Amino acid sequence: MSAGLFGIATSGLNAAQRALDTTGHNIANVNTEGYSRQRTEQGTRPAQFSGAGYVGRGVDVNTVRRMYDEFVQTQLRNNTTSSEYYNTQRDFISRVDNLLADPAAGLSPGLQQFFSATQELANDPTSSANRTVLISEAESLVDRFKFLDQRLKDQQTIVDGQIGSGVDEVNGYADSIAKLNQQIVAAQGRGQPPNDLLDKRDQMVLEMSKFVDVNTTVQDDGSMNVFIGRGQGLVLGNKATPLSANRPTPGAPLEVKFGGQGNKEVNVTNLISGGKLGGLLDLRSSVLDKAQNELGRVAVSIAVGFNNQHTQGLDAEGKLGRDFFKVPEPEVLAGRGVDEPKPEVSFDPAGLSGLKSSDYRLQYQDGDWNLTRLSDGQKLGSYGDGSEVKVDGLVIKMPNGSHEDGANFLIRPTRSAAQGIDVAVREPQRIAAAQAFSTNLAEDQELVFFSPGAGYEPGDDLTFSAFEEDPTQSGLWRATTPDGAEIVIRSTEEPDGGVLLTGNDAFGPGDNRNALALAQVQGTRYLDDGRSSIEDAYNGLIGKVGTQTRQTQVAAESQARLLADAKAQRESLSGVNLDEEAANLLKFQQAYQASAQVIAVTSTLFDTLIGVARR
Repeated sequence: MSAGLFGIATSGLNAAQRALDTTGHNIANVNTEGYSRQRTEQGTRPAQFSGAGYVGRGVDVNTVRRMYDEFVQTQLRNNTTSSEYYNTQRDFISRVDNLLADPAAGLSPGLQQFFSATQELANDPTSSANRTVLISEAESLVDRFKFLDQRLKDQQTIVDGQIGSGVDEVNGYADSIAKLNQQIVAAQGRGQPPNDLLDKRDQMVLEMSKFVDVNTTVQDDGSMNVFIGRGQGLVLGNKATPLSANRPTPGAPLEVKFGGQGNKEVNVTNLISGGKLGGLLDLRSSVLDKAQNELGRVAVSIAVGFNNQHTQGLDAEGKLGRDFFKVPEPEVLAGRGVDEPKPEVSFDPAGLSGLKSSDYRLQYQDGDWNLTRLSDGQKLGSYGDGSEVKVDGLVIKMPNGSHEDGANFLIRPTRSAAQGIDVAVREPQRIAAAQAFSTNLAEDQELVFFSPGAGYEPGDDLTFSAFEEDPTQSGLWRATTPDGAEIVIRSTEEPDGGVLLTGNDAFGPGDNRNALALAQVQGTRYLDDGRSSIEDAYNGLIGKVGTQTRQTQVAAESQARLLADAKAQRESLSGVNLDEEAANLLKFQQAYQASAQVIAVTSTLFDTLIGVARR
């Protein structure tokens, strides 16, 4: 009897001791990140049958269970991913918004000052000071373009650096998860869950989710597989596959690759979503790249538009005006392993209305070059070797060489334009303020572009006939002369009877007619198929970035609230409550003391029994 009672008391003593140990472990880890509160679960031992019925045999400790819910943990992870995504974007996009909209450093003041100087020249074209001021303001405008572009490039550099460091962080967490998987499988083989190891693994996955959206599956052996993108297995059991960040060719955008080290690399740049990495990659493509392209489009537009009008005038010495601005060439990057020759790309001076702030992909396949506009994914056409096409304000001559299928080029027409624009006219007397010729155009017709061709002298007359409509832009009509002169007219129908350009025979230093036309370039709607002026285009860029900034701020605040709720929900379920643990300490201490008292009673009974036996 006493032996049975002693066993019962001992089991109670051991159970209370385990419960005290678990409570102490909870208290010790109250500030441990990712720790889940644990609870000792007890169960009654199987009773022993006797003639008088079943007699209890005490208590067993069945397991130590962590207070964990997979749904709650998944919600926390998803909200963490979204919160990091929007916080990252908010921090960067706010800088871009402040840069472009800055009333002092932005482009708008420079545009206004430049065209004000142009108007002053029109007011007095004989003033050498006015001519000097115009060149000075042009240089200041160019400097603003370069400054803004460099600041955007600086943000690109920071983003690329953080993408690289983010990839390293993800790889570090993947390695840790793979090692923990190995330890968990070994520990779980003993029949009980290794709670602390499971918490560590969940915390590693949560930390990884700050950088990239992840999906997880737990296997029967206790290991966890971690997937990113479209099912790329970052961690499979005790094996981790690394990510890498590099540029396929010099100058190309930084790409994130999955695989390597014996595995085939997969470009997952466009597959990564959520988290800091997803936020950085989306920010780069949807904000920084577009801002640079649009800023470059404005630079090209003002340069080409001003040049088109400037070359229609006469300078102070009666010579035909030349290009006022230097227009940078579009950037062309060859794909990895692609040899020369590259496509020849230039801006179509008469095609400004179709110019887009987009990059293009030119890829060779089955004997043709396929041109795709990347901003909307639209395929623009297929062209043979050496052929020339005018599209979206560009003139593209296809490469003529032996290229293999898959050879491709990235065309970035306006990406570096804001950095490459410059002033070409540095001498005040070379500003073409006077009118070089007049035309017989109707009121509803507009001279878009004129190139004099070989042998043209100021004062000469030119006649253009046999107009052909531009196949890429409706409303534009082109004509040429045998000497190579070219004219482009905007008209709802073909110019009837041809167009006559009458040379200006009455040139004088006070002629300001071309200066007036130059001043009107500011408000002329020759972008976006005649819907936007230069200022409209830049203000549109500011508006887009401003809208994105506000949307991102609202989303970041909303996700912060959702994340706080998810953290509170997990804390309610899995967090350590010191008041509750203190109460448990007292409860289990009393249980321990009571079991010890039972042992003392058992000892007394045993002594009594021994004493009776000695008599």
